[in-house]
Amino acid sequence: MTTGSVNPRRADTRRNHEAILNAAAQSLACTERVSFNHIAKQAGVGVGTVYRHFPTPESLIIAVYRRELEHLGEVAPELLDRHDPERAFRTWVTDHLAHYMMTKRGLAKALSAASSSPAELPVNAHETLVEALSALLRANAEAGNLRPDLNPETVMRGLGGLLYLDPKSDWRTETSDLLDLLWRGMRV
Repeated sequence: MTTGSVNPRRADTRRNHEAILNAAAQSLACTERVSFNHIAKQAGVGVGTVYRHFPTPESLIIAVYRRELEHLGEVAPELLDRHDPERAFRTWVTDHLAHYMMTKRGLAKALSAASSSPAELPVNAHETLVEALSALLRANAEAGNLRPDLNPETVMRGLGGLLYLDPKSDWRTETSDLLDLLWRGMRV
């Protein structure tokens, strides 16, 4: 499925594309309904610009899902390069995974309605998350912060509680509380 025509040579086109995806992700964190008018307003672009990039709501929903997922996989190694392993893990969970989980809750119904074919969706979503989490757990085990026998699948199940976050609540504190609980159980 197309995500619209984005001319890589035009900086304003790339900025608009990113602004639309950001606005759509924020919107989908609260509702599964896609309003191009609302997204255009939040992105600071005209509704025609949204349609040029994403001709259908389905193409926008799938693009948001793919972008969020790719970001989770790419950001883990970057965080490990910039921070100590514990800070990288906590930042990944709080600033990235929690946001993805809140967005995914709104995306779930929208995705099932949007994807007429399973081939349109990334099949490796779970693998991407577990791979990123594994790298963070491994770095923390090597640093002596966490037990080396942790199963990333089990830790991911524990982090599944992030699906219940409400973006309109104090979700950062709730994420921190869940993370502290898990961290205590994972320590050496």
